[in-house]
Amino acid sequence: MVDLAGKVALITGAGQGVGEGIARALAASGAQVVLAGRTFDKVAAAAATISEQGASALAVRCDVKSPDDCSAAVSQTVEHFGGLDILVNNAQEVPLGALAEVTDDQFRAGFESGPLATFRLMKLAHPHMAVRGGGTIVNLASSAGIRWDMSTYGAYGAVKQAIRALTRAAASEWGGDGIRVLTIAPHAESPGLKWWIENNPEEAQTFFRTIPLGRIGRLEEDIGRAVAALCGPDLAYITGATIPLDGGQANFD
Repeated sequence: MVDLAGKVALITGAGQGVGEGIARALAASGAQVVLAGRTFDKVAAAAATISEQGASALAVRCDVKSPDDCSAAVSQTVEHFGGLDILVNNAQEVPLGALAEVTDDQFRAGFESGPLATFRLMKLAHPHMAVRGGGTIVNLASSAGIRWDMSTYGAYGAVKQAIRALTRAAASEWGGDGIRVLTIAPHAESPGLKWWIENNPEEAQTFFRTIPLGRIGRLEEDIGRAVAALCGPDLAYITGATIPLDGGQANFD
């Protein structure tokens, strides 16, 4: 595994699912991790499990739709561990449904928790990374933005495609500071995907047939460790890219 000893990572939406899997993998690679989430009990439990395994972990409450919470999460990270090297923007409320059915409030929540939170947290992290000579930002997108059939995925796809645009811009503007910015688009055994499979069984069967590797990614082993590798020195020449961690399903070309 990649050695991330001495690195400090902040992961949003880290109380369960993909965020927790990434936090576990980064901690296993030696990073000091801050798990941020809207429900403090969840991130506290996840951080406690990581700490029991001998890694350094801190839980902070953070609703990414709140500018004050975002600022506080970054400040607490820097105050507790002395800096910030890795930011993972994972938290996201998902506005699913036909366009005629998605409300303004649902779309707004998706936008505020997704691209707007990503935008805010990247800007908050930038000076702390720059002063340390660089860092890595990993943003979360989805193949929902490039589906062959966008029905019921328009609002969600729009939110996630906006994050990809922000990734490209930040990679271009901050490369001179040694900051790399990447997007991943994972399929993983998250509570959200399990809910979708249970509630859309016929579409789920078709979905599985389109994954060449024939399975959903494991949270820590497939998604988390890939993120850890992307944050390490061996892949330090990659920036601005969207990396599909989805068993070969999506084509982002």
